[in-house]
Amino acid sequence: MAFDDKVDNKAEEVGGKVKEGVGKATDDEQLEAEGKADQTSANVKQAGEKIKDIFKS
Repeated sequence: MAFDDKVDNKAEEVGGKVKEGVGKATDDEQLEAEGKADQTSANVKQAGEKIKDIFKS
């Protein structure tokens, strides 16, 4: 289950980068902000997974 979560989080981060890039390319500030928010959310989730891994060891 944890591996699936890590993959989902990475996919969310990559999707956020794509959204941010498209937002910049099209001058869509809202889409760019959504992309940044997606990346931040994914990074927070990834940090949580790392903490879980530390306590499992």
